[in-house]
Amino acid sequence: MFAKRVRPGWPEEVTALIDVLSALTPCRWLDVACGTGFLTQHLQGEVVALDQAPAMIDIVAARLPSARTVCGDAVPLPFENASFDRVLTSHFYGHLVAGERDAFLAEARRVAHGLIVIDSALRDDVEPEEWQQRTLNDGSQHQVYKRYFTGRQLAAELGGGTILHDGHWFVAVET
Repeated sequence: MFAKRVRPGWPEEVTALIDVLSALTPCRWLDVACGTGFLTQHLQGEVVALDQAPAMIDIVAARLPSARTVCGDAVPLPFENASFDRVLTSHFYGHLVAGERDAFLAEARRVAHGLIVIDSALRDDVEPEEWQQRTLNDGSQHQVYKRYFTGRQLAAELGGGTILHDGHWFVAVET
């Protein structure tokens, strides 16, 4: 959907985000809504990649043969308390409506003591919150809820934390 869009500075921000993730201390990771594992592959340590879509799990399993892959939901997370050191989620939190956010944060904090949320940055050309019509490659259309954040807004919403990246395209906060 976005491959043909002109996004000045996008490649540089992707590189900066990868550098942030690559520099984090190795640990036991859970990547929730991992998608294709594009960012997952830059985590150091023991990695479990979770996504609800079997097709995404197949892609991440091929991309990261050393990672454990799990097909499942984010709420509830199918893991025991304190199973991980950190949870990573990228471009998932911004799709959660109000009640879902609290439930997800409770689950993330139940399974790990650390959380990193990466999502879309608030820019002048987007509304802070909107419903979007998305058309997939197969032609199917879906309404998707989407939020955009500044680093400070996301950190405040997560109850505090360290802003790891606050760019034009992405924000990343660690709690």
